[in-house]
Amino acid sequence: MARRRLPKIVYDYLEGGSEDQLTLAANPEAFENIKFAPRTLVDVSHRSQKVTLFGRVYECPIGIAPIGAAGLFWREGDIALARAARSANIPFVLSTHSFVPLERLAWEAGGPPWFQLYMPRERELAREMVRRAADTGCEALVLTTDVPVGANREYNERNGFGLPLRIGPGQVLDALRHPRWLCGVFAPAWLSRRNPMKLSEWATRRDHMSWSDFAWLREAWPRKLFVKGVLAVEDAQLALEHGADGIFVSNHGGRQLDGVPSAVEVLPQIVAAVGERLTIVVDGGVRRGSDIVKALALGADMVFLGRAAIYGLAACGEAGVRRALQLLRAEIDRVLALLGCPSIEDVGPQYLRAAHKDSAVVRPLPVGRVRTA
Repeated sequence: MARRRLPKIVYDYLEGGSEDQLTLAANPEAFENIKFAPRTLVDVSHRSQKVTLFGRVYECPIGIAPIGAAGLFWREGDIALARAARSANIPFVLSTHSFVPLERLAWEAGGPPWFQLYMPRERELAREMVRRAADTGCEALVLTTDVPVGANREYNERNGFGLPLRIGPGQVLDALRHPRWLCGVFAPAWLSRRNPMKLSEWATRRDHMSWSDFAWLREAWPRKLFVKGVLAVEDAQLALEHGADGIFVSNHGGRQLDGVPSAVEVLPQIVAAVGERLTIVVDGGVRRGSDIVKALALGADMVFLGRAAIYGLAACGEAGVRRALQLLRAEIDRVLALLGCPSIEDVGPQYLRAAHKDSAVVRPLPVGRVRTA
């Protein structure tokens, strides 16, 4: 439905990855290669998906990841995402590239989100953004670190989706074929001067960032702090040493460096190294509730959605996001029952086997963190 509702240029922006899109394809494939090891004759008549993160109980192990330019897919899409997340009692991370000011979103959604930060070069600007997040009451700050420069997204170039936006007859005709999007999404944003295609100059210049910038941020930010974009054990250890409270194991949905592993491929090693001392969340390639259970069994504390949430948003706004979350929760519930595991808190590597393409032998997965009720 999202494909039908959006112009090609916008849908391709949502779906595409970088360069040859190898990592984009590898993300869901990595979940396919993980097999369950269910138990039988287990009483699963009382099932629970509740998880606790930083002392707060959430209804299920799902969060909504920061999604830049969510307003491209639905009018004030960030507000719709935040409201759906609040209704479901799950965390929502507002992107720096939101079309909606942080303070207004917190008011309209009924509470503050987590806030994702792209660190600007100008320290005063960074300090002001941190102050606004703190004053708004954001519980967590998520520093994205895997975008030192813009990625090579060739499909965007072919479609004219760049800075500045190149609008030709093809783009105009495509937009006219989608009047609901043109009038309901693009036009209001354009007329209100929240140009969906325009990003501030500092947001595309982040090659200056280092661990010293993170150390400064740790001093400036009084609450929970995440590093987003971790794929190496060494970086997970450095995040711990520099005072991070958690990390996002993430390859940016396959939209940055092509050819890197999927998050779930590296997750067990990262969990083994720092899992008892850092909160570890993961994103990338999640399409089913079974994917979420697999990531939790590998040691993740929570799984965040990107495209899966946007599909619902583009289809039907807040109601579409709520429906997407309901479907995933129903799938998780069914997986728990069929797995013979009544509580999400008990999910661990004992419920998984790994199927290797190069061998007929099914080997146990690396040991992750086992949850206890």
